[in-house]
Amino acid sequence: MQDLAGKTAFVTGGGSGIGLGIAKAVLSAGMNVVIADVRDDHLAAAAAELAGGARVLPLRLDVTDRAAYAGAADAAEARFGRIHLLVNNAGVAVVGPTELASFSDWDWVLGVNLGGVVNGIVTVLPRILAHGEGGHIVTTSSMSGIMPHPGATIYATSKGAVVNMIEGMRGELEPKGVICSVFCPGAVATNIAQAAQTRPAALADTGYAEADRRRAAGGNTHLFQTKEEVGERVLRGILADELYILTHSEFRQGIEDRAAAMLAAVPDLPENAEYKESYKILFRNPAHAAEALRQRGLNAGREIVA
Repeated sequence: MQDLAGKTAFVTGGGSGIGLGIAKAVLSAGMNVVIADVRDDHLAAAAAELAGGARVLPLRLDVTDRAAYAGAADAAEARFGRIHLLVNNAGVAVVGPTELASFSDWDWVLGVNLGGVVNGIVTVLPRILAHGEGGHIVTTSSMSGIMPHPGATIYATSKGAVVNMIEGMRGELEPKGVICSVFCPGAVATNIAQAAQTRPAALADTGYAEADRRRAAGGNTHLFQTKEEVGERVLRGILADELYILTHSEFRQGIEDRAAAMLAAVPDLPENAEYKESYKILFRNPAHAAEALRQRGLNAGREIVA
């Protein structure tokens, strides 16, 4: 979907941080933008910062509320006609030892980070397919979804799930004119450390109260990318139809180590040709090879420009 001008983006968690950065980037590319967020104060501040006039529609939305999600999609279509770009960005986090996690910690994080994405896809994807003009789905994961680390088990579980979701959807939907991308940023200056302020009372029981307080205090933010930097990175990924949209080269060795560990674990046994042919859909996802070729082409282009 290289021609963005006049089309409509629906960005969840669009009131601050990464979502606002993406909203700014696609607005500058000529899109109409729906910023959906659970916090009214963030929506008001974001609308003022975007200064997009009638091209920006702020909507209060809890992505775990399916009826509200459908209502927000209806409102977006009533204003702009059709939705072309869905950005599943709303997210929350808890960190700390797995043994301290409560059921509520798991339910809250999975409900927003995975359930909210499911709600977005089930609600908006049929609308994109129905208008037949093509579209794009970007889901915000994290490098924790690719490189899970101790102390972030719940968060990494939710983010790893959406990586697999997008990898599976890519091959299904690309022939139908809908590109799927997963955005896996490293450290970005966002408000996710304050996410507990919007945690539902019914899920308030947590094993991470002290960890949440420490995270909210912040620190080392000078090392983080800005929302504008990552917003522009996502825009480039959309324009290039990238499957994986990454931001930080510091993760290269870790990704290589993970891939090497998986390869080393594959048993050295004779292959059953009949099994491999009968169930060949299981053994390779063509999207991976296609993305490797795409990235080599993009990297070659960057070298030529440089």
